[in-house]
Amino acid sequence: MNTVKTLVALAQKMPKTELHLHIEGTFEPEQMFAIAQRNQVELTYKTVDELKAAYQFTQLQDFLNLYYQGMSVLLHEADFYDLTMAYLTKVHSENVVHVEIFFDPQGHLSRDVPFEVQITGIYNALRDAEKKWGITSKLIMSFLRHLSEESAFETLEQAKPFLKWIDGVGLDSSELGHPPEKFINVFQACRDLGLKITAHAGEEGPPEYVWQAINLIKVDRIDHGNRALEDETLIAEIKKRDLTLTVCPLSNLKLCVVTDMKQHPIRAMLELGLNATVNSDDPAYFGGYMNDNYTALIEKTGINKEELFQLSKNGITCSWMDQITKEAHLKRLDNLFH
Repeated sequence: MNTVKTLVALAQKMPKTELHLHIEGTFEPEQMFAIAQRNQVELTYKTVDELKAAYQFTQLQDFLNLYYQGMSVLLHEADFYDLTMAYLTKVHSENVVHVEIFFDPQGHLSRDVPFEVQITGIYNALRDAEKKWGITSKLIMSFLRHLSEESAFETLEQAKPFLKWIDGVGLDSSELGHPPEKFINVFQACRDLGLKITAHAGEEGPPEYVWQAINLIKVDRIDHGNRALEDETLIAEIKKRDLTLTVCPLSNLKLCVVTDMKQHPIRAMLELGLNATVNSDDPAYFGGYMNDNYTALIEKTGINKEELFQLSKNGITCSWMDQITKEAHLKRLDNLFH
């Protein structure tokens, strides 16, 4: 019999990938305060405890307001390096073997922090973590959907000298009122450059936004995708195209996409044969990293050993890592479960 305690222990041991993670969303209050002091940036909050209290928000916009304030302390290459390395150190301790992380260059460019400063700090931390622990990674540049397509094109131009470090392009920030169709041309340009494409769709936005992500900007995978379950034809299309859903359970709970973890749709996604994966999104703000997300699913939704295995397997097979590395992790996973 697989008790909750046994499954939680198994989830902690198994090799995990993280395919939906915003590096700016890993900013723990203590580190934000330390870097703010280092850079002499004044935060609205006077103490770490006051800042922690602000992390108790109930909607996406309140979170984004705090998220962008956190960004304001990131000024130098060392800041981006330290932020990224703190995250990698944490997930290494949780048996995460591969990460595919977003960064939001426009949020920093608007503060006159050069693109080169941002990406060099992040990339060097990713490279050092691979040397130190063997964690592999892919870097995804995200466009902010509340800004214009023109701004996205300007950002793409700044990114071109660093394309060897960038593996994909995403679309995030406030979803409602900013459908994927707003960015058709810039994503076509990204595809022409050989970049992978992903987009946040169906978190706050309707199933129509997921259709647009698939048909208009031709995504390689869908970030969130919860509301796709409202449309049977859409479910069939996602399966037909073998698209991945990067699901973020604790994020969904924190932002009231679901009101109770017991009702989280991830088991339904698996039952429908969808490529659902578990990710932490913005773990410093949403109450947990990878192990916390798996623990919440085990304790509240009742996922069983087979479903746990499938979720981890999906994370490996649906990642953008090379086939040889995938097979090595799958073998380790299989040995652990069987």
